[in-house]
Amino acid sequence: MTTVAVLQPGFLPWLGFFDQMIRSDVFVIYDDVQFDKHGWRNRNRIKTANGVAWLTVPVRHSGHHGQAISDVKIDNSRNWARKLVSAIHQAYSRAPHCEPYVKQLAEILTRPWDNLIDLDLCIIELMARWFEVETNLLKASELGIRGSQSGRLLEICQHFGASRYLSGNAAKSYLDNQLFDNAGIEVVWQDYAHPSYPQLHGEFVPYLSALDLILNVGPESPKVIRGKS
Repeated sequence: MTTVAVLQPGFLPWLGFFDQMIRSDVFVIYDDVQFDKHGWRNRNRIKTANGVAWLTVPVRHSGHHGQAISDVKIDNSRNWARKLVSAIHQAYSRAPHCEPYVKQLAEILTRPWDNLIDLDLCIIELMARWFEVETNLLKASELGIRGSQSGRLLEICQHFGASRYLSGNAAKSYLDNQLFDNAGIEVVWQDYAHPSYPQLHGEFVPYLSALDLILNVGPESPKVIRGKS
């Protein structure tokens, strides 16, 4: 049985993103839908001594309203990469596994980037290796499948001969389950149970970037994300 997941890219995604990758046979990055200005495509959260803080990659907005994620350009007029690397080092300098992971991440962040999607995918692939996830990434923009919302998601599933469509719980408000039922494809809701793990700076905070797990737990992270710790 083939399970397909379709998910928008994220910057330094949370654990649930990689849980969907782990549980999928085919993982499609939904890169040609509209960019959400205040979403997770170019930012995520880490935990610092002063509480939760945002890491944000600046992007160009002026004159680009309604642009697709795949078209979003990074605003390189600011030295954002050095700022992010510094913020990560400051927050996690006492984490047991700060190195070599931050070194690997910094090497990617400080490369010359123009398109946000290219940066996001490179980081996702790096983190997937950390979590021992072998599912291949495919981009929706390269599949040649048009349409919108549930109909397009169904066609993507059919394109790969899926028997299951794995979806995040947020889609419960708009996904047309009947459409999938009629096509003989089972909709499986993720229902991800966020694990707890040793963490710096006081009381445990869930739903951060998965970077928080890897820097605190290191090589044991693949077990934690799979609920085997």
